Amino acid sequence: MSAPALATRGLAKSFGSLVVARDIEIELPKGVRYALIGPNGAGKTTLINLMTGMLQPGAGRIFLDDSDITALPPEQRVRRGLVRTYQINSLFPHLTALESITLAVCERTRAARIWWRQLNAYPHEIDEAHDILVALKLGSACHRLTREMAYGQQRLLEIALALATRPKVLLLDEPAAGVPREESQELFAAIAGLSSDITVLFIEHDMELVFRFASRIIVMVGGRVLMQGAPHEIANDPQVRAVYLGNTPAKILHGPRHG
Repeated sequence: MSAPALATRGLAKSFGSLVVARDIEIELPKGVRYALIGPNGAGKTTLINLMTGMLQPGAGRIFLDDSDITALPPEQRVRRGLVRTYQINSLFPHLTALESITLAVCERTRAARIWWRQLNAYPHEIDEAHDILVALKLGSACHRLTREMAYGQQRLLEIALALATRPKVLLLDEPAAGVPREESQELFAAIAGLSSDITVLFIEHDMELVFRFASRIIVMVGGRVLMQGAPHEIANDPQVRAVYLGNTPAKILHGPRHG
């Protein structure tokens, strides 16, 4: 049986007397689309910060494939294939979409060390960047300045930057935050359509998006995992409904799913 793409064992973190993560045990199989949900303060972003090395755990271990990455700094985790995006865009406003992604590809291939050369000196990197943009439905916007793109397109562009690193596991912290509803469906459809070689874990508060696009769901409350399972299991669990899903309409929890 193959190792999970990402796993935690007994993960814990405290700030003084404040416990923000306690005994977290999760396994993300390769290629699965996971949602991480729970009330504000549940510890969702803290968990991602622990996984990516932005925070060091007080106890427990983190594994990427078969490798223990608990002690690795964030940049080494990225090089091994564990990549995240943030709630707030961190883009290059004065570059076009294609220039931004080409720069990220050049960084991965080490060509960025001689970035003073003209962009057309990197045809292979340009082709790869264009393919990434097309895969995320951004091909028609590839020559548009980042600052001129619609906000939903900017969030997709941030995901494109992450894909330029060739991740094995992609962690998305509220990718639809601030995105108009009509654009958020398109954004999540693009996420769902990513290569099956990439494992995705996303934090999201919109339950319609969660139950439509996630194949598995992890529920956190008070710094611990309350439950994890398939969408129908989460929707029908009385404890989950009591602490988080109580006001969510049944048509969302049991409505049609993507794919």
